[in-house]
Amino acid sequence: MNSRSAIELADVDAIGQAELLAAGDLTAAELLEAAIVRVEATRHLNAVITDLFERGRAQAGALDASGVLRKGEAGPLAGVPFLLKDLGAALAGAPEAMGSVALRDHVATDSAWTVQRYLDAGLVVFGKTNTPEWGNHCTTEPVLFGPTVNPWGSDVTPGGSSGGSAAAVAAGVVPAASGGDGTGSIRVPASCCGLVGLKPRRGRSSFAPDGGHGLEGLVNSHALTRTVRDCAALLDVIAGSVSGDPYAAPAAETPFLQSLTPPPPLRVLMSTGSPFPNDGVDPQVVAAVEATGRILESLGHHVTPGPGPVIDPDAVADAIAVLHNVSNAQLHAFAASHLGREPREDEFEPSTWVMIREGFTTTGVAYAEAISTVHAQTRRFAAGMSGHDVLLVPTLLTTTPPYALLNQPRGTTRAFFDVEFATTGWTSLANVTGWAAISLPLGVSGDGLPVGVQLMAPDEAVLLGLAAAIEEAAPWADRKPAGWVRTDGA
Repeated sequence: MNSRSAIELADVDAIGQAELLAAGDLTAAELLEAAIVRVEATRHLNAVITDLFERGRAQAGALDASGVLRKGEAGPLAGVPFLLKDLGAALAGAPEAMGSVALRDHVATDSAWTVQRYLDAGLVVFGKTNTPEWGNHCTTEPVLFGPTVNPWGSDVTPGGSSGGSAAAVAAGVVPAASGGDGTGSIRVPASCCGLVGLKPRRGRSSFAPDGGHGLEGLVNSHALTRTVRDCAALLDVIAGSVSGDPYAAPAAETPFLQSLTPPPPLRVLMSTGSPFPNDGVDPQVVAAVEATGRILESLGHHVTPGPGPVIDPDAVADAIAVLHNVSNAQLHAFAASHLGREPREDEFEPSTWVMIREGFTTTGVAYAEAISTVHAQTRRFAAGMSGHDVLLVPTLLTTTPPYALLNQPRGTTRAFFDVEFATTGWTSLANVTGWAAISLPLGVSGDGLPVGVQLMAPDEAVLLGLAAAIEEAAPWADRKPAGWVRTDGA
């Protein structure tokens, strides 16, 4: 595979690459080598922090030898190179540092259920992507591996915590990469990097074999993609549950990839404000949301401007802070077990250490009250959406943030999240409520950076149908960052 051909393949989405394999135009091994060329050409982005090239070569070779790709017996993504986020996507036998110095030598003993689903679908795993420590930050600049560079601009964050995956997809290294979302960790990097980022509804996939849920249901797994159809196909891969899971989303009536048809007229509530205190939403973000509202109206939907569902911002922020504190205390215990000793303070980042210390003193009553608050605010949010099918809001309240903003300690965990929510706004409410939410790259700032717009609904099928129609009406495929993969040394 020559470098020119490898770069040309960067334009092809995951389904398109699988179609090339099925047609016999390429082998899985050739497709993988092209992706490896692109990884090497984008090392300066620091998106891929663990190479699993030989593992990927063995898997691609086995797929080619089996003949399933040429016989049409494989799924729509079989043979496509794929990267795993180094958090929440454990691969047995592979390093899994989770962005933490304390876990710098940790190797996963079991594969996550979702990762096994990726492998069963024939996705060729050949590397892991950068993530902030334990996913605590909506930016990707961990001390352990260093910051990931946003292909759109070296002075702005790629977002987080799935920032390494987002940068790799945005630069054309791979058409898709895995992610996870606890307060916006798929949608924030999707907005920062000009991608499609869907947070599925609660319970859509399993946390087996080790967990029942993450952050009491706030966390969801999925992926970053450049096209809506890839997003739907990957959701089909991980949708499902394992016997014994604490809860599961109702099975989709049809595969998500087959649901990309324009939905009937929907009642869309459009809010350009914020549910949390902030200094105001950037006018460029407001313009992107309003432009999306006009697109939806042109597609036959009923768009009503309004303030959005009213929640108690203090109660939500307090609850999220408590849940993160307890989670970080638990991860501290995991690090101690791994190290065989008490971890040192200097083996954690300052903002993580604040969460750990507060987690040590969080009472059971406070934890139970935080869970109750999440449920109460979910009901309040749902009541506020009565009479509407979809919520249209900004993904970020600002244009793409700079580095060294969303990872800094603020003295308390609550103060840390006050700064985050003043930037991210609505993203955390999809996690709190369990609603599905998708960020689409529909805006462009005055300095050429992508601006994401977010749609929220109780179920993914509605969002994917809407997103596919919007993608056709206002396509974004031709927009590429300055950091798009190339091999001329520039």
